[in-house]
Amino acid sequence: MEWKDPISQLKGVGEQREKKLSQLGIYSIEDLLTHYPRDYKDRTRLAKIIELEMNTENTFVACCKGTGETMKHGRFTLTRLKVTDETGEIGLLWYNQPYMKTTLKAGEWYLFTGKLQNKYGRKEFSVTEWERIGNHFAGGRIIPVYPSVEGISQKMLRGFMEAALAEVKGGLAEDIPLWIRKEYQLAERNFSIEEIHFPKTEQGFYDARRRLVFEEFFILQGALFSLKAYLEEGNRGFVMKQKNAMDTFQKYLPFHLTNAQKRVLKEIEKDMSTGKQMNRLIQGDVGSGKTAVAMAASYWVMQNGYQAVLMAPTEVLAQQHYHSFSAIFDPLGITTVLLTGGQSAKEKRAVLEKIASGEADMIIGTHAVIQKGVEYHKLGIAITDEQHRFGVRQRGALNQKGQDPHILVMTATPIPRTLALILYGDLDVSIIDELPPGRQKIDTMAVASSYHERIYSFMEKQVQEGRQAYVICPMIEENEKLEAQSVLNFTEELQQKLSDCNVRCVHGKMKAKEKQEIMDCFAKGEIHVLVSTTVIEVGINVPNAVIMLIENAERFGLAQLHQLRGRVGRGSDKSYCILVSDAKTKIAKQRLKALTDSEDGFVISEMDLKLRGPGEFFGIRQHGLPELKIANIYEDMPILLEAQTAAKKLMSTDPFLRLDAHEGIRKRFAGFLEGKQLEI
Repeated sequence: MEWKDPISQLKGVGEQREKKLSQLGIYSIEDLLTHYPRDYKDRTRLAKIIELEMNTENTFVACCKGTGETMKHGRFTLTRLKVTDETGEIGLLWYNQPYMKTTLKAGEWYLFTGKLQNKYGRKEFSVTEWERIGNHFAGGRIIPVYPSVEGISQKMLRGFMEAALAEVKGGLAEDIPLWIRKEYQLAERNFSIEEIHFPKTEQGFYDARRRLVFEEFFILQGALFSLKAYLEEGNRGFVMKQKNAMDTFQKYLPFHLTNAQKRVLKEIEKDMSTGKQMNRLIQGDVGSGKTAVAMAASYWVMQNGYQAVLMAPTEVLAQQHYHSFSAIFDPLGITTVLLTGGQSAKEKRAVLEKIASGEADMIIGTHAVIQKGVEYHKLGIAITDEQHRFGVRQRGALNQKGQDPHILVMTATPIPRTLALILYGDLDVSIIDELPPGRQKIDTMAVASSYHERIYSFMEKQVQEGRQAYVICPMIEENEKLEAQSVLNFTEELQQKLSDCNVRCVHGKMKAKEKQEIMDCFAKGEIHVLVSTTVIEVGINVPNAVIMLIENAERFGLAQLHQLRGRVGRGSDKSYCILVSDAKTKIAKQRLKALTDSEDGFVISEMDLKLRGPGEFFGIRQHGLPELKIANIYEDMPILLEAQTAAKKLMSTDPFLRLDAHEGIRKRFAGFLEGKQLEI
């Protein structure tokens, strides 16, 4: 049997089980053998019947005495059977498994796991797992525990693993080059796959896990570095001239750029002057001025006769950018257009004609800007905002809209540098680590829901003094299963509590036009309190809003809470962020304390990664990381750094992996880049 063969070829996998396994992402033998255990149970210590402990998991070996018996007990069917060893006899009990009456054969030996309990007036052993051991039983072992679905038991999965390992034994190709395995002292691949599933020794397990974690990080990093090498070699970006254009543009801005913004513009200038396509990420905390940098870069491109496009993740944010860019560009005679899915067919046609003819210089929109039918006249730079909400494939689609335009991506989600390398290994990274002068510290406090009346009084006082407030709820409608404030219910409550205030709500299920109308009214000061889901998380700029009240704050990621906090503190008035939570867990309290103690997005992101783990780092799983099967970014950081170093060494010695020794790893990288893992 081959590594790539479909799982249906494995003995015991019929049509129904094949469907169940597909729910676990298992379609081939490779998928099965890289479906790693999530935990292990130590069953190396075997008890005798006389040693069985009450209400504790025990594993023992015993001989079946004869056939069992079944009986009804309320809604349960009880099946009982006697087994013995040299120390005594015990009755076994199964719930709702009448077939066990005749499954075990008299005189044969079995391994049983379960708990000894005193139920129904007798002492019995409730069986959770069992297996026949035959004549060659060599003792207990470490048992893997796998992520599973209903209909696929742990015993079944272990059986499939053992069968697959037997079929491909020693036949797994070793893709990591020998010189890397030697330098980093990595175990062989076949050994590692076998040991991770059925470890024979503690050292063998650790060696296997280290190898597989290294491999996962190495493939991920190497594939992205490979993509970067390809982009730099295979594509030629437009050479931008008139280098003083960005200096000239700064005179048109109603504010002075920070030194950090100027430094990033110098990096962009260097990229776009080389003749190679720029692929750069700008990371900057909330309010650090990434948009001004994007404007300056776009202006320079347009002064060279090219078009610029900016893609935003939501229509609300696209509208915000459109108004910001138009305010600066219109007086300069630069035509800015907006393209979104919410526009009428007539509006879209008019915008598309301007884009195709070149009449439109600056194009701003949602993912509509990469859809079929959008033809650019001469695209010079493609910018994506809030990069963590887009994927590499979407960025690629934007790239294909022109002849290798320069690529600039931006995110206000602070990401630890090591994590940024994983997410954006194909990009050069710039960081704007300085806030514009005049940005005030936002007072942040975490309180219980018992403070609501005081919060309402404070909010009312601020509104009376001419200021505004945001209220964030985690859900749109009430959900009986979750005790969390809903937008609709909380809006009604606030309308009653704050009777003198204009309280409105906005959420993701509204039509784009309706959302925009409400946001416009809030921006004009006509709405005093805006209740919302996280639809306002990024990009909305209302300097008069001074209160950010977040309900059920424990339900959001720290990075997300930091983003929300950044919606206030944008004007000259003192601003406040109030986190309401009744959560009692230690982690929930630690997370909220981290936010009240720091305004540094990078410090907060490190804490978020540590406390919540990589899978939840962005609040919503699809916002960030590719799925890792065995590695843990935070716990395995030393291995990650080794894998990154190894990947860089590989690419520096053979950037396009043309050497015969690197053929296997070249195929692995190509498979990764074509696979779902890249949709990050």
